Amino acid sequence: MPGRFFLTRPAAGITDPPRMNIAPGQEVITLTKAGAQHMRWGLIPVGRVNARGRPVMETIVNARSETVFDKSAFQDVKRAAVPVEGWYEWTGEKRRKQPWRISRKDGALLWFAAIYDIWNGPGGVQVYQVATITCEPSADVRDIHHRMGVILEENQLDQWFGCDEVTAKEMMKPYPDGTLQVEKADEVDWDGA
Repeated sequence: MPGRFFLTRPAAGITDPPRMNIAPGQEVITLTKAGAQHMRWGLIPVGRVNARGRPVMETIVNARSETVFDKSAFQDVKRAAVPVEGWYEWTGEKRRKQPWRISRKDGALLWFAAIYDIWNGPGGVQVYQVATITCEPSADVRDIHHRMGVILEENQLDQWFGCDEVTAKEMMKPYPDGTLQVEKADEVDWDGA
């Protein structure tokens, strides 16, 4: 949905050390209309309230495509994309979960649709933070998880950054069936996370 992902090659003009286990709270490469930069994976919607008028306190790693434009927690966020080679999901019982590695069959990068915001902290500190957007799964992913990240093609990124909400909603759909590969992963693959 994604909860962890991997990126071992340069993306969006940024070369990071290869990372097989990128987790929430860590810095991720994020592409926006203004260019690429690192952002913290996980939005903390400081000062925002939920439907009951209570402050939103949890870190939001993934936002649901069905409600991302409707919730007050996401008011005034901007659109972004996070490049990855793939992501991990787990199935099974606690302590016996099987990790699965999901990537494109052709090995090309995936671009997760995302939203970002800037948290202005004490003393003028600014923290750029991002959350990926999820949707219903494609047939490739359905057997291992009930959600997946919204995946954009690289040639759709400019449209995603600048289009209206109606067009953005149309773009937030499962990736085409038959384009992703799902493989068993072992601890060596994902660094035991």
